[in-house]
Amino acid sequence: MARLLVVEDEARLRAYLTRTLEADGHVVDSTGSGPEAVRHLRDDEFDLIVLDLMLPGFDGFEVMQRAFDRRPDQRVLVLSAVMDVATRVRCLQIGAVDVLGKPFATAELVERVRTRLRAPATSISQRWLRVGEVTLDLERQALRLNGENVPLSHREFMLLGHLMRRAGEVCSRRELLASVWGYADGPGSNVVDATVRRIRGKVPRSVIETVRNVGYAFSAG
Repeated sequence: MARLLVVEDEARLRAYLTRTLEADGHVVDSTGSGPEAVRHLRDDEFDLIVLDLMLPGFDGFEVMQRAFDRRPDQRVLVLSAVMDVATRVRCLQIGAVDVLGKPFATAELVERVRTRLRAPATSISQRWLRVGEVTLDLERQALRLNGENVPLSHREFMLLGHLMRRAGEVCSRRELLASVWGYADGPGSNVVDATVRRIRGKVPRSVIETVRNVGYAFSAG
């Protein structure tokens, strides 16, 4: 049983999210504003925050910053109607473990919450994402290896960060196309494979595993 905090300003959706996640066996607190969310975080510990971005008082970005200031390993799943690439990048750079757009399928939300709760913890701060021997500098969008920064293109950075945040899981090509390139329908393209090949030239090759006919997985070991 996990303790969750739902932060959503639309009352009907907040109630629906609360009922849905409680029905899946979680203990859920909820609130509709940025200041109230921070008060909850000050008073209690939560295994995961389900967070909208557009909030009264101050926005979800500020809530994330304050959450990570208090607890760097806090898990945050962003749930927002604002899903442009720049917004997704900013959420991931701050430290969100997942970003899901509205409208959403209830089954997908429930499964993403379950997955984020059982995923191995990564060392996340406002600047660094570390999984095993691989470190990403989130401010410079660079790979850090052996004390040196290794430049990454924007897409390489996004794809590697996505794989690292889902370390130990299989990420499909469709999922990667949607998250990194914003292609909701996953058109036939080898852009994911080409980008992975470039990344493999910069990281220890064994950390990115090819899952035949599906996609890729980042080794957490």
